[in-house]
Amino acid sequence: MRRGEVFPGSKTALVTGASRGIGRCYALQLAALGYNVLVVASGEEELLRSADEVRMASQDVWVRTLVKDLATPTAAEELFAYTEAEGIKVDVLVNNAGIFSFCDVLSTPMERIERVIYLHDITTTKTCRLYAADMIGRGGGRILNMSSYSIWMPYPGLSLYSASKAYLKSFSVAFSKEVEEHGVTVTAVCPAGIATDLYGLSPKLQRFGVRTGILMTP
Repeated sequence: MRRGEVFPGSKTALVTGASRGIGRCYALQLAALGYNVLVVASGEEELLRSADEVRMASQDVWVRTLVKDLATPTAAEELFAYTEAEGIKVDVLVNNAGIFSFCDVLSTPMERIERVIYLHDITTTKTCRLYAADMIGRGGGRILNMSSYSIWMPYPGLSLYSASKAYLKSFSVAFSKEVEEHGVTVTAVCPAGIATDLYGLSPKLQRFGVRTGILMTP
């Protein structure tokens, strides 16, 4: 078997922010490895389209969708309650959903500040807590948190975004030590510029970025 491959349909992955970009690619690759996939995002139309692509890529697993805004104080508890109620046991958790913000803090609306911190830090921390405990009870699992290369670039305009992502990296490293003896692995990924819609770049600029090596593809 290929590395990471499982018997088709024997395990389940939950991927947030799965409607496009890196999250969509995670969902496609996990399904190809044999995982059932629950894809979560806030936009219904894009999420359903992404789910259809995942289904077409792998006929041996199920793909389910959940439209949910994860940038709220109670999003993690609500997400976990949903999977419990549906009998979905998560073996791989991918906390990928993100909000990009390039703006001075003084010019950033308070609501947006809250949403960035809720989504990147509070929701992710809580989902790690909830799903890791469940994974341990079943013998182990894997968690992947999306940080960012910008944690080493605390430039003006990136103060909120890079700080929220720095928390994710620091938390993931420490949390991994707490749960590794229980069979749960926790990984933080810190990609640099990716050609997605996250930055608000047009498709033309994204292609130019990839062509010149400024950006990577998802």
